[in-house]
Amino acid sequence: MNEQEIQRKRRENEEQATRNRARILGLPYLDTRDFENTIPLVPDVLSVDQMHKDFIIPLQAGTEELPFRFMVTSQTPNSLIPELRKKYIDQGQHVGFFLISKAAYQVFMLRYDPPKEVHYDDIKIAKEGDSETIAEVSQTLSTVSTEKVFDFLLDQADKLGASDIHIENMRTEIRIRMRVDGILHPVANIDKDRYRIFMGELSARANISTASTKPQSGHMQQEIHRGGASHLLNIRVEMVPTMYGQDAVLRLFNFDESLLNLDLLGLSDTEMSTIREIISHPRGLVLMVGPTGSGKSTTLYSILNALNTTDRKIITLEDPIEYGITGISQIPIYTNDGGSFADGLRSVLRLDPDVVMVGEIRDADTARTAIQASITGHLVLSSFHANSTAAAFSRMIDLIGTNPIFASSIRLLIAQRLVRKLADSKEAYKPDDATADYFRRTLEGAPGTENIDFNNLTLYHPVASEAAPFGYLGRTVIMEQLVVSDEIQGFLRGDIADISTKAIETSAKQHGMLTLEQKGLLAALRGETTLEEVSRVI
Repeated sequence: MNEQEIQRKRRENEEQATRNRARILGLPYLDTRDFENTIPLVPDVLSVDQMHKDFIIPLQAGTEELPFRFMVTSQTPNSLIPELRKKYIDQGQHVGFFLISKAAYQVFMLRYDPPKEVHYDDIKIAKEGDSETIAEVSQTLSTVSTEKVFDFLLDQADKLGASDIHIENMRTEIRIRMRVDGILHPVANIDKDRYRIFMGELSARANISTASTKPQSGHMQQEIHRGGASHLLNIRVEMVPTMYGQDAVLRLFNFDESLLNLDLLGLSDTEMSTIREIISHPRGLVLMVGPTGSGKSTTLYSILNALNTTDRKIITLEDPIEYGITGISQIPIYTNDGGSFADGLRSVLRLDPDVVMVGEIRDADTARTAIQASITGHLVLSSFHANSTAAAFSRMIDLIGTNPIFASSIRLLIAQRLVRKLADSKEAYKPDDATADYFRRTLEGAPGTENIDFNNLTLYHPVASEAAPFGYLGRTVIMEQLVVSDEIQGFLRGDIADISTKAIETSAKQHGMLTLEQKGLLAALRGETTLEEVSRVI
């Protein structure tokens, strides 16, 4: 899904929410998308200041035959509509009001009150050794005004699809890097004076201290407006003192409920049906495993969104809350201040939830509480740090021992990684004999590989283009799913002596599981990614 489609989807969701809101308020709803940029403006009815203050815009100036008409939003003060209606009726004039979306209001206000600001060049990502691009971006950042520099950096990071921004102290300058599609790219080098502006703005927004000698965490939000739509960027800020000053990492979470959807994860029909079948049951434990940045949270939230219906009570325990989802009770757990997932879970179980999501299982107490909840009528979702599904079982056994209750509660383990997707400009090539032999050893006998001719494989190289400077465009999920069979339960109960990761994985593969490595190689054969990318990530 490209940026234009994402913006269109966001706008459509906002219009639908406004349409529903209009029914509640008893106002006619107006979809302005077909004319908001072309309809003539109505001057001299309201001042720009009042339009800003009261979130109201004139649509039509009244005449003897036609009434006055105004567009209002859900942020318009409740008292304003009856006041204006009385004012015009007292003057013997008719008046009408329509509810429009916040995005529509912003489009009209940009026409009534266009911003008076300098336009800066977009930030470009430099290729390796490209000092000229870094110098250009550094120069741009040095010219952006003090009050706009942080907004500019966040807007550009969002436009590039960056997942985080790194601000790092070097001996003589400050390096700014952005992580795009999982890879860190240098963006700019700025001088120490500019760094103080960055840190001052960051400390004020995220409520952290630039003078602290301890690591700190903060949170901030930024409204991003682009293409007639807007979305909220949630930003988690991590700061740590280093030899030359405070380094900061800003993790960007693009808040958009419409994108937290299982159908948008790029899963195969088999992977999708497995997840849907497991979560259709009213109880059980589902674990997501993988390193930081592997997309665990997005998958968990997408599962929650699929379960988010009016007949279910869903509660989450998170540290921190990364996305806010309508209809779900989300509870922050402050582990840095002594809070624990286990205590929080015991408390929320008294609220009779149908589904509980525990941000992370970090200790035996949380693990046992989650397992207990999953066998007493609750569907429990959680994440767990391990490299693979089989390794997760081994780690869990180390944590709580062989456990018959765990064996009967765990239904599904999912391990995943994110690999960069090849752009359409990719180039096919034939691998050498050693590579072909590696594919044969890894894939031969695996389900769905019967028709692969290992003597005539085709792989792909990335080729740079204007749309994809590095030959990649976006990322895709590589997912390993281990559905717990009777034999796997035997490992967890202690019926089988060898409970090593290798033994569990061998058993799972015999029952049809494809490992992360196998899934990655199949994605490379389909031309979705490269062998080098699979090797880097998996």
